[in-house]
Amino acid sequence: MDNTNQLFHLLYQKTRHMTKELNGSLQKHELFSSQWSILYCLMTKGSMTQSEIWRYLGVEAPTVTRTLIKLEEFGWIQRSSGQDKRERLVSLTEKAYKQLPFVEDDVKTFEKVMISNLTSEEQNQLYYLLSKLGEKSDME
Repeated sequence: MDNTNQLFHLLYQKTRHMTKELNGSLQKHELFSSQWSILYCLMTKGSMTQSEIWRYLGVEAPTVTRTLIKLEEFGWIQRSSGQDKRERLVSLTEKAYKQLPFVEDDVKTFEKVMISNLTSEEQNQLYYLLSKLGEKSDME
């Protein structure tokens, strides 16, 4: 029996469930998981152009732009002109640097709950397997 459909169905279900739960954890910060992913990206990688963000996250440019507009309206990020006139550089604001440690604490608490049934070895194995998902095989 081919379990591929069941595997991906379960993966989609778990992803939706985690997104819903994460949104609940982020609600008190007036953030959503899509906004958190951009803030986390900027927090770990530093300032980036809008195109670098959407390429890194694998999300379409208009979706990222809408999310950035909301983050800018709420004072989490600032956008400025990049090296060429079409390029927009995205940076965290002072508000973000002050608030992100609290947001990150809540996200870490959420993540601990999500992986509480996994041993350390299983967590490493899951990370390894997920990192391989979608990569081209050497045999192709």
